[in-house]
Amino acid sequence: MEHQITIEQIEHINHNVIRIITSKPSGYSFSPGQATEMAIDKDGYREKKRPFTFTSLPEDNKLEFTIKVYNSHNGVTDELETLKVDDKLIIGDAWGAISYKGEGTFIAGGAGVTPFIAILKDLQRKGELKNQKLLCSNKKEKDIILKNNFEAWLGNNATFILSEENHSDYYNGHIDKQFLKSQNLDISKPVYLCGPPAMESAVKTDLYAMGLSENLLITEA
Repeated sequence: MEHQITIEQIEHINHNVIRIITSKPSGYSFSPGQATEMAIDKDGYREKKRPFTFTSLPEDNKLEFTIKVYNSHNGVTDELETLKVDDKLIIGDAWGAISYKGEGTFIAGGAGVTPFIAILKDLQRKGELKNQKLLCSNKKEKDIILKNNFEAWLGNNATFILSEENHSDYYNGHIDKQFLKSQNLDISKPVYLCGPPAMESAVKTDLYAMGLSENLLITEA
């Protein structure tokens, strides 16, 4: 089922990530970590549906999306960046396999952190962050999404690694077996994984090699 929603606020939160807050259809429901197909309600874009994750919570009276903008000719995210308050979007129903299954480690690559925003925000509201861990990889410091929020929620349990920049405040390299071992990854607890396909595939291989049970890996694919 399709729903038209109206943009109420739109802003940049870093150089290539925007936050969009919209109206919420009556009775619309989703779970933290889920996404929807979204299109821009204007000629030439209504059929260009793209998946975006909710970064608001189900009980909020608005919808929020945190979206990385990819510069490409006639790209949907390019066009989203030009939208203004009162412009319209079209969304479908919620879907997605990433949902909270218990205390564990969240592993994110780039914009793959977006499903974890709502999950961790939900746990924070419930006072259940406890020993949750976030391992987040980005190319450069400027690419990190909501760093201050994650550090406020998780403290030292939020760890960031940069692949294309040496910086004294961050690890350098990629999330691989060596890095996971250095972070004392607990393979007896759920591991949540989301990132670019090549990164997900490589990390999955490393996790299984470390002994993680398949039923403890929560990912879209």
